[in-house]
Amino acid sequence: MSLRVLILALMVLLAACVGQQRAPGATVATPVSPKVWQQVDVDLIQASEQATVQADDWARSTMEYWRTRIYQQTDEKFIPWFDGYWTQEWLSIKVGWYRLNDQGEQDPSAKRLASYLQEQYRARVLAPVALEIDPDSIMDQAAQFYLEQMGKQLTVIAQRYGVPADQLDQHINQIPAISLAPPADHSVSLYQALHAAPLAKLPAYIALNARLHLAGGTNDGTSSAGINSVARQTSEKLQSEFTSRGVAGAVATAVGRVAGAMISLGVAGFRAVVHEHEQPDTRVRIRKSLGDAFDKAWLKLVSDPSGGVTATTHYLSAQIEGYLATAVEQRVLVEPQGNLTPRP
Repeated sequence: MSLRVLILALMVLLAACVGQQRAPGATVATPVSPKVWQQVDVDLIQASEQATVQADDWARSTMEYWRTRIYQQTDEKFIPWFDGYWTQEWLSIKVGWYRLNDQGEQDPSAKRLASYLQEQYRARVLAPVALEIDPDSIMDQAAQFYLEQMGKQLTVIAQRYGVPADQLDQHINQIPAISLAPPADHSVSLYQALHAAPLAKLPAYIALNARLHLAGGTNDGTSSAGINSVARQTSEKLQSEFTSRGVAGAVATAVGRVAGAMISLGVAGFRAVVHEHEQPDTRVRIRKSLGDAFDKAWLKLVSDPSGGVTATTHYLSAQIEGYLATAVEQRVLVEPQGNLTPRP
Protein backbone atom coordinates (compact mmCIF):
# COMPACT_ATOMS: atom_id res chain seq x y z
CA MET A 1 0.00 0.00 0.00
CA SER A 2 1.37 3.34 -1.03
CA LEU A 3 1.85 6.21 1.40
CA ARG A 4 -0.67 8.30 -0.56
CA VAL A 5 -3.41 5.66 -0.19
CA LEU A 6 -2.63 5.31 3.52
CA ILE A 7 -2.99 9.06 4.12
CA LEU A 8 -6.24 9.18 2.17
CA ALA A 9 -7.70 6.29 4.17
CA LEU A 10 -6.70 8.01 7.44
CA MET A 11 -8.43 11.27 6.39
CA VAL A 12 -11.63 9.40 5.50
CA LEU A 13 -11.56 7.66 8.89
CA LEU A 14 -11.11 10.95 10.77
CA ALA A 15 -13.93 12.58 8.82
CA ALA A 16 -16.24 9.69 9.72
CA CYS A 17 -15.37 10.01 13.41
CA VAL A 18 -16.07 13.74 13.39
CA GLY A 19 -19.39 13.15 11.65
CA GLN A 20 -20.44 10.64 14.29
CA GLN A 21 -19.59 13.08 17.11
CA ARG A 22 -21.70 15.86 15.58
CA ALA A 23 -25.18 14.52 16.21
CA PRO A 24 -27.97 16.70 14.77
CA GLY A 25 -29.37 17.55 18.23
CA ALA A 26 -26.03 18.43 19.74
CA THR A 27 -25.30 21.51 17.66
CA VAL A 28 -24.64 24.60 19.76
CA ALA A 29 -27.21 27.35 19.17
CA THR A 30 -25.90 30.66 17.96
CA PRO A 31 -26.29 33.38 20.62
CA VAL A 32 -29.11 35.84 19.88
CA SER A 33 -27.75 39.20 18.81
CA PRO A 34 -28.35 42.39 20.84
CA LYS A 35 -30.34 43.81 17.93
CA VAL A 36 -32.75 40.88 18.03
CA TRP A 37 -33.10 41.12 21.81
CA GLN A 38 -33.92 44.77 21.42
CA GLN A 39 -36.73 44.00 19.01
CA VAL A 40 -37.92 41.18 21.30
CA ASP A 41 -38.12 43.64 24.21
CA VAL A 42 -40.08 46.16 22.13
CA ASP A 43 -42.56 43.43 21.22
CA LEU A 44 -42.77 42.34 24.86
CA ILE A 45 -43.76 45.86 25.90
CA GLN A 46 -46.52 45.84 23.32
CA ALA A 47 -47.60 42.35 24.44
CA SER A 48 -47.81 43.52 28.06
CA GLU A 49 -49.94 46.52 27.11
CA GLN A 50 -52.35 44.29 25.20
CA ALA A 51 -52.47 41.71 28.01
CA THR A 52 -53.28 44.47 30.53
CA VAL A 53 -56.23 45.69 28.44
CA GLN A 54 -57.49 42.11 28.13
CA ALA A 55 -57.17 41.53 31.88
CA ASP A 56 -59.02 44.80 32.60
CA ASP A 57 -61.88 43.76 30.31
CA TRP A 58 -62.05 40.32 31.90
CA ALA A 59 -62.08 41.76 35.42
CA ARG A 60 -64.84 44.25 34.61
CA SER A 61 -67.00 41.55 33.03
CA THR A 62 -66.54 39.29 36.06
CA MET A 63 -67.26 42.16 38.45
CA GLU A 64 -70.53 42.76 36.58
CA TYR A 65 -71.55 39.24 37.48
CA TRP A 66 -70.50 39.77 41.11
CA ARG A 67 -72.58 42.94 41.28
CA THR A 68 -75.61 41.11 39.88
CA ARG A 69 -75.27 38.41 42.53
CA ILE A 70 -74.98 41.02 45.29
CA TYR A 71 -78.18 42.73 44.08
CA GLN A 72 -80.00 39.41 43.97
CA GLN A 73 -78.89 38.42 47.46
CA THR A 74 -79.78 41.86 48.82
CA ASP A 75 -83.31 41.67 47.39
CA GLU A 76 -83.87 38.07 48.43
CA LYS A 77 -82.24 37.95 51.86
CA PHE A 78 -81.38 41.32 53.37
CA ILE A 79 -84.27 43.65 52.52
CA PRO A 80 -87.06 41.19 53.46
CA TRP A 81 -85.30 40.50 56.76
CA PHE A 82 -84.59 44.15 57.50
CA ASP A 83 -88.08 45.41 56.63
CA GLY A 84 -89.93 42.57 58.38
CA TYR A 85 -92.26 43.65 61.17
CA TRP A 86 -90.56 41.63 63.90
CA THR A 87 -87.11 42.76 62.78
CA GLN A 88 -88.26 46.36 63.06
CA GLU A 89 -89.62 45.64 66.53
CA TRP A 90 -86.29 44.09 67.52
CA LEU A 91 -84.41 47.05 66.07
CA SER A 92 -86.59 49.42 68.06
CA ILE A 93 -85.55 47.61 71.24
CA LYS A 94 -81.89 47.90 70.24
CA VAL A 95 -82.25 51.62 69.48
CA GLY A 96 -83.94 52.11 72.87
CA TRP A 97 -81.06 50.26 74.54
CA TYR A 98 -78.54 52.39 72.66
CA ARG A 99 -80.29 55.53 73.90
CA LEU A 100 -80.23 54.33 77.49
CA ASN A 101 -76.48 53.76 77.20
CA ASP A 102 -75.78 57.05 75.45
CA GLN A 103 -72.54 58.51 76.80
CA GLY A 104 -72.84 61.90 75.18
CA GLU A 105 -71.48 61.10 71.71
CA GLN A 106 -73.21 62.61 68.69
CA ASP A 107 -75.98 60.44 67.19
CA PRO A 108 -74.85 57.26 69.02
CA SER A 109 -77.93 55.15 68.27
CA ALA A 110 -77.58 55.62 64.50
CA LYS A 111 -73.87 54.73 64.60
CA ARG A 112 -74.41 51.61 66.69
CA LEU A 113 -77.36 50.56 64.55
CA ALA A 114 -75.22 51.04 61.43
CA SER A 115 -72.54 48.77 62.88
CA TYR A 116 -75.13 46.09 63.66
CA LEU A 117 -76.66 46.33 60.18
CA GLN A 118 -73.24 46.09 58.55
CA GLU A 119 -72.67 42.81 60.39
CA GLN A 120 -76.03 41.55 59.17
CA TYR A 121 -75.32 42.71 55.60
CA ARG A 122 -72.02 40.83 55.56
CA ALA A 123 -73.61 37.70 57.00
CA ARG A 124 -76.71 37.70 54.77
CA VAL A 125 -75.30 39.08 51.51
CA LEU A 126 -71.53 39.37 51.14
CA ALA A 127 -70.47 36.12 52.82
CA PRO A 128 -72.84 33.84 50.85
CA VAL A 129 -71.88 35.47 47.53
CA ALA A 130 -68.19 35.24 48.46
CA LEU A 131 -68.50 31.46 48.53
CA GLU A 132 -69.04 31.76 44.78
CA ILE A 133 -67.01 34.85 43.85
CA ASP A 134 -65.63 38.03 45.42
CA PRO A 135 -63.33 40.96 44.52
CA ASP A 136 -60.25 39.37 46.12
CA SER A 137 -60.54 36.23 44.01
CA ILE A 138 -61.23 38.34 40.91
CA MET A 139 -58.04 40.33 41.58
CA ASP A 140 -55.97 37.12 41.77
CA GLN A 141 -57.58 35.67 38.65
CA ALA A 142 -57.07 38.91 36.68
CA ALA A 143 -53.31 38.84 37.44
CA GLN A 144 -53.17 35.17 36.46
CA PHE A 145 -55.06 35.97 33.25
CA TYR A 146 -52.54 38.72 32.43
CA LEU A 147 -49.62 36.29 32.84
CA GLU A 148 -51.34 33.65 30.72
CA GLN A 149 -51.70 36.15 27.87
CA MET A 150 -48.03 37.12 28.27
CA GLY A 151 -47.02 33.45 28.08
CA LYS A 152 -48.91 33.01 24.81
CA GLN A 153 -47.29 36.11 23.31
CA LEU A 154 -43.82 34.96 24.41
CA THR A 155 -44.26 31.81 22.34
CA VAL A 156 -45.28 33.87 19.30
CA ILE A 157 -42.38 36.31 19.72
CA ALA A 158 -39.82 33.51 20.12
CA GLN A 159 -41.03 31.88 16.91
CA ARG A 160 -41.06 35.23 15.11
CA TYR A 161 -37.36 35.86 15.75
CA GLY A 162 -36.13 32.28 16.02
CA VAL A 163 -35.08 32.66 19.66
CA PRO A 164 -34.17 29.30 21.29
CA ALA A 165 -36.29 28.39 24.32
CA ASP A 166 -33.36 28.23 26.75
CA GLN A 167 -32.07 31.66 25.74
CA LEU A 168 -35.59 33.12 26.01
CA ASP A 169 -35.98 31.65 29.50
CA GLN A 170 -32.68 33.21 30.57
CA HIS A 171 -33.75 36.53 29.13
CA ILE A 172 -37.15 36.75 30.85
CA ASN A 173 -35.60 35.52 34.11
CA GLN A 174 -33.81 38.88 34.21
CA ILE A 175 -37.09 40.85 33.89
CA PRO A 176 -38.57 41.73 37.30
CA ALA A 177 -42.27 41.09 37.87
CA ILE A 178 -42.46 41.80 41.63
CA SER A 179 -39.73 43.77 43.40
CA LEU A 180 -40.40 43.96 47.13
CA ALA A 181 -37.18 42.47 48.58
CA PRO A 182 -35.97 42.12 51.27
CA PRO A 183 -36.57 39.34 52.06
CA ALA A 184 -35.32 37.73 48.86
CA ASP A 185 -38.47 35.69 48.19
CA HIS A 186 -40.52 38.89 47.98
CA SER A 187 -39.09 39.53 44.53
CA VAL A 188 -39.65 37.34 41.47
CA SER A 189 -38.83 37.52 37.77
CA LEU A 190 -41.23 37.27 34.86
CA TYR A 191 -40.01 33.71 34.32
CA GLN A 192 -40.76 32.74 37.93
CA ALA A 193 -44.20 34.38 37.84
CA LEU A 194 -45.09 32.58 34.59
CA HIS A 195 -44.11 29.21 36.06
CA ALA A 196 -45.72 29.71 39.48
CA ALA A 197 -48.50 27.24 40.22
CA PRO A 198 -50.55 29.02 41.32
CA LEU A 199 -49.46 32.65 41.34
CA ALA A 200 -51.45 33.42 44.50
CA LYS A 201 -49.23 31.04 46.51
CA LEU A 202 -45.98 32.87 45.75
CA PRO A 203 -44.59 34.65 48.85
CA ALA A 204 -43.82 37.68 46.67
CA TYR A 205 -47.41 37.83 45.39
CA ILE A 206 -48.82 37.41 48.90
CA ALA A 207 -46.62 40.30 50.06
CA LEU A 208 -47.78 42.42 47.11
CA ASN A 209 -51.41 41.65 47.90
CA ALA A 210 -50.95 42.61 51.53
CA ARG A 211 -49.25 45.88 50.61
CA LEU A 212 -52.05 46.86 48.22
CA HIS A 213 -54.71 46.12 50.83
CA LEU A 214 -52.79 48.06 53.47
CA ALA A 215 -52.60 51.04 51.11
CA GLY A 216 -56.37 51.01 50.70
CA GLY A 217 -56.73 48.48 47.95
CA THR A 218 -59.53 46.04 47.24
CA ASN A 219 -62.18 45.52 49.86
CA ASP A 220 -65.39 43.61 50.17
CA GLY A 221 -67.37 46.31 48.36
CA THR A 222 -69.79 46.81 51.26
CA SER A 223 -72.14 49.70 50.72
CA SER A 224 -71.22 51.19 54.11
CA ALA A 225 -72.48 54.62 53.11
CA GLY A 226 -75.81 53.07 52.14
CA ILE A 227 -76.00 51.11 55.38
CA ASN A 228 -75.23 54.29 57.33
CA SER A 229 -77.97 56.15 55.50
CA VAL A 230 -80.51 53.38 56.14
CA ALA A 231 -79.45 53.18 59.79
CA ARG A 232 -79.84 56.94 60.28
CA GLN A 233 -83.31 56.97 58.71
CA THR A 234 -84.36 53.89 60.71
CA SER A 235 -83.04 55.32 63.95
CA GLU A 236 -84.93 58.58 63.44
CA LYS A 237 -88.12 56.68 62.59
CA LEU A 238 -87.86 54.37 65.61
CA GLN A 239 -87.02 57.19 67.98
CA SER A 240 -90.09 59.11 66.83
CA GLU A 241 -92.16 56.00 67.42
CA PHE A 242 -90.87 55.80 70.97
CA THR A 243 -92.72 59.02 71.75
CA SER A 244 -96.05 57.67 70.58
CA ARG A 245 -95.38 54.35 72.29
CA GLY A 246 -94.57 56.16 75.52
CA VAL A 247 -97.90 58.01 75.42
CA ALA A 248 -99.79 54.80 74.68
CA GLY A 249 -97.99 53.04 77.53
CA ALA A 250 -98.89 55.80 79.98
CA VAL A 251 -102.56 55.63 79.00
CA ALA A 252 -102.56 51.84 79.28
CA THR A 253 -101.12 52.04 82.79
CA ALA A 254 -103.68 54.65 83.84
CA VAL A 255 -106.78 52.68 82.79
CA GLY A 256 -105.85 49.47 84.54
CA ARG A 257 -104.40 46.04 83.83
CA VAL A 258 -107.10 44.50 81.60
CA ALA A 259 -107.94 47.65 79.67
CA GLY A 260 -104.23 48.50 79.46
CA ALA A 261 -103.42 45.13 77.93
CA MET A 262 -106.18 45.63 75.36
CA ILE A 263 -104.83 49.10 74.48
CA SER A 264 -101.26 47.71 74.13
CA LEU A 265 -102.46 44.94 71.82
CA GLY A 266 -104.43 47.46 69.83
CA VAL A 267 -101.41 49.74 69.43
CA ALA A 268 -99.23 46.80 68.38
CA GLY A 269 -101.83 45.70 65.85
CA PHE A 270 -102.09 49.24 64.52
CA ARG A 271 -98.29 49.43 64.11
CA ALA A 272 -98.36 46.13 62.20
CA VAL A 273 -101.03 47.46 59.84
CA VAL A 274 -99.16 50.72 59.30
CA HIS A 275 -95.93 48.81 58.71
CA GLU A 276 -97.54 46.57 56.10
CA HIS A 277 -99.02 49.61 54.36
CA GLU A 278 -95.67 51.45 54.29
CA GLN A 279 -93.61 48.39 53.36
CA PRO A 280 -93.50 48.86 49.53
CA ASP A 281 -92.29 52.46 49.81
CA THR A 282 -89.84 51.57 52.56
CA ARG A 283 -88.29 48.80 50.49
CA VAL A 284 -87.87 51.11 47.51
CA ARG A 285 -86.09 53.63 49.74
CA ILE A 286 -83.84 50.97 51.28
CA ARG A 287 -82.99 49.49 47.89
CA LYS A 288 -82.08 52.94 46.52
CA SER A 289 -79.88 53.85 49.50
CA LEU A 290 -78.00 50.57 49.35
CA GLY A 291 -77.83 50.51 45.54
CA ASP A 292 -76.48 54.04 45.09
CA ALA A 293 -73.69 53.51 47.62
CA PHE A 294 -72.87 50.05 46.32
CA ASP A 295 -72.58 51.32 42.73
CA LYS A 296 -70.02 53.92 43.83
CA ALA A 297 -67.99 51.30 45.70
CA TRP A 298 -68.22 48.92 42.73
CA LEU A 299 -67.09 51.57 40.26
CA LYS A 300 -64.02 52.33 42.37
CA LEU A 301 -63.14 48.64 42.56
CA VAL A 302 -63.37 48.34 38.78
CA SER A 303 -61.76 51.59 37.62
CA ASP A 304 -58.98 52.26 40.16
CA PRO A 305 -55.76 50.67 38.81
CA SER A 306 -53.90 51.23 42.08
CA GLY A 307 -56.57 50.12 44.52
CA GLY A 308 -59.13 48.06 42.62
CA VAL A 309 -59.40 44.49 41.40
CA THR A 310 -56.75 45.05 38.70
CA ALA A 311 -54.20 46.56 41.10
CA THR A 312 -51.91 43.51 41.04
CA THR A 313 -52.20 43.28 37.24
CA HIS A 314 -51.17 46.91 36.80
CA TYR A 315 -48.30 46.48 39.26
CA LEU A 316 -46.95 43.52 37.28
CA SER A 317 -47.28 45.30 33.94
CA ALA A 318 -45.66 48.47 35.29
CA GLN A 319 -42.67 46.52 36.62
CA ILE A 320 -42.21 44.55 33.40
CA GLU A 321 -42.75 47.42 30.97
CA GLY A 322 -40.62 49.79 33.02
CA TYR A 323 -37.66 47.44 33.02
CA LEU A 324 -38.00 46.66 29.30
CA ALA A 325 -38.33 50.32 28.33
CA THR A 326 -35.14 51.14 30.23
CA ALA A 327 -33.31 48.21 28.63
CA VAL A 328 -34.36 49.28 25.12
CA GLU A 329 -33.34 52.86 25.79
CA GLN A 330 -29.92 51.84 27.10
CA ARG A 331 -29.24 49.68 24.06
CA VAL A 332 -30.15 52.55 21.76
CA LEU A 333 -27.77 54.89 23.61
CA VAL A 334 -24.91 52.40 23.59
CA GLU A 335 -25.32 51.10 20.06
CA PRO A 336 -27.97 52.80 17.89
CA GLN A 337 -29.97 50.23 15.95
CA GLY A 338 -32.08 52.47 13.76
CA ASN A 339 -35.83 52.90 13.98
CA LEU A 340 -37.61 49.99 15.61
CA THR A 341 -41.15 49.29 14.50
CA PRO A 342 -43.25 47.19 16.93
CA ARG A 343 -44.58 44.05 15.31
CA PRO A 344 -48.33 43.81 14.92
